[in-house]
Amino acid sequence: MSKTITVQDLNVYYGDFLAVHDVTMDIAAKSVTAFIGPSGCGKSTFLRTLNRMHEVLPGARVEGKVLVDGDDLYAPGVDPVTVRRQIGMVFQRPNPFPTMSIRDNVLAGVRLNNKRLPRSEAADLVEKSLRGANLWNEVKDRLDKPGQGLSGGQQQRLCIARAIAVEPEVLLMDEPCSALDPISTLAVEDLISELKDSYTVVIVTHNMQQAARVSDRTAFFNIAGTGKPGKLIEYAETSTVFNNPSVQATEDYVSGRFG
Repeated sequence: MSKTITVQDLNVYYGDFLAVHDVTMDIAAKSVTAFIGPSGCGKSTFLRTLNRMHEVLPGARVEGKVLVDGDDLYAPGVDPVTVRRQIGMVFQRPNPFPTMSIRDNVLAGVRLNNKRLPRSEAADLVEKSLRGANLWNEVKDRLDKPGQGLSGGQQQRLCIARAIAVEPEVLLMDEPCSALDPISTLAVEDLISELKDSYTVVIVTHNMQQAARVSDRTAFFNIAGTGKPGKLIEYAETSTVFNNPSVQATEDYVSGRFG
């Protein structure tokens, strides 16, 4: 059951520093939304506000609202841990737990949530999650082997399997292919296209072609200069952002004139 995300007047701070200024946007359910823009413009910071990972850092806070199907993630009394369970995160570098087997990596999040599964249910969940991450056929005969023994691309898909095992409604991906070779990147991109059948997917990417290939809508963020906050400049259908942007800065960025 994927969810719609509505962001209203969001400002993101690190202490007194305003990192992202006044973002308002709607992210459609069962779609892929890409965030693009130069380094340091607040894309990843903003992404982390969508599941309250941002506030893990001391002094970090937000003003404004993030609504998931109408429920404000930042309302008083909302448990950030519950939010992070519903809104999964896949990071830039694959980070399987080094001492765990492939099987235990997939189940790690479920066990962290104190869910005790009968062995048959656990086996079914492992297979379902690995199939969901397009990894089952590659690893089904070595589930007891360490997750770190996989290639980089396989490790990233293992991390995606771990994220979807807890049955989130939204998947956030922070440059999930930046550490991968082109063939592994293609595998993850194909997977992202399939995941949107079940999840709301939001991806930060520095790769223009990747944004054009995998996303339905694209948000372009920019920054006026060092020490200035990142701002959302343009947000539209991906084909519009790349082929007919309404803001000159967007055109300059997607055509490679700066960034």
